[in-house]
Amino acid sequence: MSLASRVARTWLPLAVVTTLLSGLLYVAVQQSYRNAADDPQIQMAEDGAAALAEGASPESVVGSATVNIATSLAPFTIVFDSSGAAVAGSARLDGRIPSPPKGVLVYARQHGRHRVTWQPRRGVRIASVTVAVDGGRGGYVFTGRSLREAERRVSELGAIVGLGWLATLGASLVAVVGVELLWRPRS
Repeated sequence: MSLASRVARTWLPLAVVTTLLSGLLYVAVQQSYRNAADDPQIQMAEDGAAALAEGASPESVVGSATVNIATSLAPFTIVFDSSGAAVAGSARLDGRIPSPPKGVLVYARQHGRHRVTWQPRRGVRIASVTVAVDGGRGGYVFTGRSLREAERRVSELGAIVGLGWLATLGASLVAVVGVELLWRPRS
């Protein structure tokens, strides 16, 4: 058997395992970054829905500050009535309170809450959480914030995992070739 075939027979399974483990690492950390991007919004949406159910005004739930969601990293809140019309909101996109697709509110009504990535326009991606208001006049509390920083981290992660994958493939190939050259039978 030639040196190349012996190296291939030993190294290819290592390359496959390295590739699978690198992919698993990337997906696990990427999902952790994306899920963590929802953390403040979960609290804001749940607290806002509870306050509305107890009779608080929509304006008191959203606050007085406004957030340009195209440029800001700040979290925002929008309150929708039971028909899906915006009642109050701290978010602005092109000078108006934006509305997510109706399906977001429908899903939240059916399941209590809904977490989804929303892209109201090109270049604006939002990690959003919607909670249906049980009690009071009903409605929905929709919270969100930009995914810009989470996506930057995911991009860096891809570069790091990719470089680690290539380095591991290269090192394992050198190791396999070295072992084959040192311990090959002499004729």
